Amino acid sequence: MQTVNTRIAGAEVTDGRLVPVINPWDGSVVAEVREATDKNVERTLATGAAATPVAAGLDAFARRQILERTRALLETHAEELALLIQLEAGKPIALARGEVRRAQDVFAFAAMAVGGDGDLLDLSQSAFAAGRWGLVRRFPLGLVSAITPFNFPLNLVAHKLAPAIAAGCPIVIKPSPLAPLSAFRLVELVLEAGLPPPCVAVVMPTVADMAPLVSDNRVKLLTFTGSAAVGWQLKAQAVRQKVALELGGNAAVLIAADADLDRSVKAVATGAFAYAGQSCISVQRVFVHTAIADDFRARLLAHVRTHVRAGDPADPLTLCGPVINDAAAARLGAWQAQALAAGARLHVGGHGSGRALVPTVLEDVPDDQPLVQAEAFGPVLALATWTDWSDAWRRANASPYGLQAGVFTQDIAAIWQTFDQLEVGAVIHNDVPTTRYDQMPYGGVKDSGVGREGPRYAIEEYTEPRMLVLRPGT
Repeated sequence: MQTVNTRIAGAEVTDGRLVPVINPWDGSVVAEVREATDKNVERTLATGAAATPVAAGLDAFARRQILERTRALLETHAEELALLIQLEAGKPIALARGEVRRAQDVFAFAAMAVGGDGDLLDLSQSAFAAGRWGLVRRFPLGLVSAITPFNFPLNLVAHKLAPAIAAGCPIVIKPSPLAPLSAFRLVELVLEAGLPPPCVAVVMPTVADMAPLVSDNRVKLLTFTGSAAVGWQLKAQAVRQKVALELGGNAAVLIAADADLDRSVKAVATGAFAYAGQSCISVQRVFVHTAIADDFRARLLAHVRTHVRAGDPADPLTLCGPVINDAAAARLGAWQAQALAAGARLHVGGHGSGRALVPTVLEDVPDDQPLVQAEAFGPVLALATWTDWSDAWRRANASPYGLQAGVFTQDIAAIWQTFDQLEVGAVIHNDVPTTRYDQMPYGGVKDSGVGREGPRYAIEEYTEPRMLVLRPGT
């Protein structure tokens, strides 16, 4: 069994408690990770803060080379990383392989974004600034503290790490203790690609010892992906830090009467049940026009029963693996029971064994139920119907979250109106909100957070503009 130690400035730290990483499918111990002590956290912050001029001093060519080499190393080690994701996070192997490919894209897009952050302004547009020009450059903020969840243990770390390298910021990464191994391995590859060791560290402290990663004045940016409850709590503690939060949602899909039924059914089933629904943009609420509701429902249930395989994540045909732990399974079971007691109808699923929950479709879940209002983060879909667009927009917006939404229609006017009306960070046309391309600006509104990811957009979060006003010829 592997033991993974924290490294600070390239040196291993061996004085923390060993914490097991558990395979969600069979309960076996995948590895043990050395927990960071309060002294380790302090040393990490001190090293990272001292590395600020080192990271900022890497010129654009050096940063781009590090990012491109990391992309190449991710490709070389792709199967190793996919297996690691499958073992520590319980992600079906086909989806884990896709996650590795996406992480390669993140580093490629970050490399493309290096050096593209300057503006030249003709200030003489104002009568008070005759003969003056403005040069705007973005400068790195300094030390970044990144906190990541279990569900995309490689790619969500890549979305923090690659923009930090591109922007010239040192970074400290705190991964989820449920699935930390991919983060440690990615940092090894980044160091192999040539990033100076003081510029990156991975630490896994206890909740009690992690407070300085949020509120210490040496941290200039806190970037967090996880639950809304934890995210807003951390933002309140980060008094002087810039904060970027990606906090999840309960994504809605609108199916219009003119939608391609086969396409929408397959996309909805995959978006709801892939990786047991453990994505913040997993399909959770589906609103179908009454004119096609019976046909859509019948096709969806048939597709789920015959094509959505649940089970062992090592099987390349598995789509829906286990949820991450027993607590998640118990919460989902309780929410389903509560919805059924409140009048919801169960069409398929609704049971499972331990963490191996089965894909579940409910209908007519009351609007005040957690399966509608909260983030399920599990293989559960709530089906409802609508009669006119205003009703569909109202119901989709009746959520504390606003991350992404999907709309299936051929009506161009309806697409634009939906884009105007939905309170989300992105509207996905003729596809599900589970769609994310890693170069796009990704983030939400309301309880779904603040700020945007996607390398080009994240670099803006990691930097601040500085203005030079020039007066040539004087």
